[in-house]
Amino acid sequence: MDHILSVLVFFPVVAGLLGFVVSKESIRAYGISVAAIEFLLSLWLWFSFDGSYPGMQFVEILPLIPSFGISYYLGVDGISLFIVVLSTFITLIGLIALSIEKDLKNMIISLLFLEMTMVGVFLSLDAILFYVFWELSLVPMLYIIGAWGGELRIYAAIKFFLYTFAGSLIMLVGMLVMAYLYYQATGVWSFAITEWHRLILPMNYQIWLFIAFFIGLAIKVPMFPFHTWLPYAHGQAPTIGSVILAAVLLKMGTYGLVRLPLPMFPDASVYMIYPVAILSLIMIIYTAMVAYAQEDMKQVIAYSSVSHMGVIVLGTFAMNPEGIAGSVFFMLSHGIVSGALFMLVGVIYDRRHTKLMSEFGGLAKVMPRYATIMGIMVMASVGLPLTMSFVGEFLSLAGFYQVSHTMTILAGTSIILGAVYMLTLYKKSFFGDVVHEKNKDLKDLNGKESMALWSLVLVTVWLGVYPKPVLEPINTSVESLVSFMHKKAITDEAKSVIKPTVIKREAE
Repeated sequence: MDHILSVLVFFPVVAGLLGFVVSKESIRAYGISVAAIEFLLSLWLWFSFDGSYPGMQFVEILPLIPSFGISYYLGVDGISLFIVVLSTFITLIGLIALSIEKDLKNMIISLLFLEMTMVGVFLSLDAILFYVFWELSLVPMLYIIGAWGGELRIYAAIKFFLYTFAGSLIMLVGMLVMAYLYYQATGVWSFAITEWHRLILPMNYQIWLFIAFFIGLAIKVPMFPFHTWLPYAHGQAPTIGSVILAAVLLKMGTYGLVRLPLPMFPDASVYMIYPVAILSLIMIIYTAMVAYAQEDMKQVIAYSSVSHMGVIVLGTFAMNPEGIAGSVFFMLSHGIVSGALFMLVGVIYDRRHTKLMSEFGGLAKVMPRYATIMGIMVMASVGLPLTMSFVGEFLSLAGFYQVSHTMTILAGTSIILGAVYMLTLYKKSFFGDVVHEKNKDLKDLNGKESMALWSLVLVTVWLGVYPKPVLEPINTSVESLVSFMHKKAITDEAKSVIKPTVIKREAE
């Protein structure tokens, strides 16, 4: 277990490089086998993880450029652990359900390379290492959208790249300034994020650095008004691209908010609660209304994804363990549910080569197994109790309710609006008569599709009914984080808002 994190990071890319010598006939089985081993390694990490210890575990440190304090520094806590498991699980499920035949070897190798960058981001505790993995994740996704996407794939790929790359450059400036301030305070250079956490800065420095980090992370989320790249990326990306983009890549932004600006700039984070909350409310309500206006099933789910990410950001800025732990859990549930919904749209697109709701109707009669899974995931997306989305959404909103009753009530409209547009999608596509001849002979789910989708259903229901195995380790690390923020805050206002005690609950 000494180097389990390094194995998790680099195993996919090493296996991906070896994939170039694997025959085309065997590449699918090879890719699934590699992803399965990676997933099992992440489960091993989970089972070996001490959920009662709040700090970093399985830490690995190797100096890379000692004179500037840049090191190969990995670690995992309750906040990052399950996002790593999510990354490996979604990659495996995506490869099992993969229906692409064109340049299959290049696709699978790209996915394995992408998996390496995702896991690397969530395990990195050195800012430069974090940034390298963050930027490298753009390359395979750019290739996946540009090579296997729709008619406007080049435009969508370039827009995705430019938005996220520009934001990360602003974040890089913040990182360099942070390293310089640490050097001024201590006399040594360091890019270790855990070292930066201990640096106490004046309020004006905190605000400007918070803005620099926030912009880079907010574009990735994506928050309003930086969200316009996402519908294009989802609309043009192949199914596997949309699944991984929604399930994992967007979580880099929300995970980064918890790992970077909150503990580094607690006073600025409190100062910016209401501006961030207003942007989150716009995300939640505006994109939900836009989702209702869409005729394309994939666009409905894309805008729905933005709306739910707004709830995650709101919970993150609750500044109490309940809200932050809820937002981390909601990251996981959003990853599972949105990934399943994009996969379900891909199933019907493979059969009909259209995503317009007007082209369907009565699918429940023709594809009952497909309709059943879609119905379960629609309910999960809406936040039905006994699904994991309900747990994350409820805790996120309950946490922010301690900050603002009014804003939380407005944010709660996401549940109502979500029910409106998702049930409308389901009604138009699955109920009524089969009016199009092409739909009468559609084949129901095949074996690999059923295996992938029922796995996602199982996780959705299991963690909705019994979230304790995941929620407890998350809460342990989050309570430690909030307590640290409370102690570090230099203003009385911040100390009064950051509440390190969690409301006792029986929800687990």
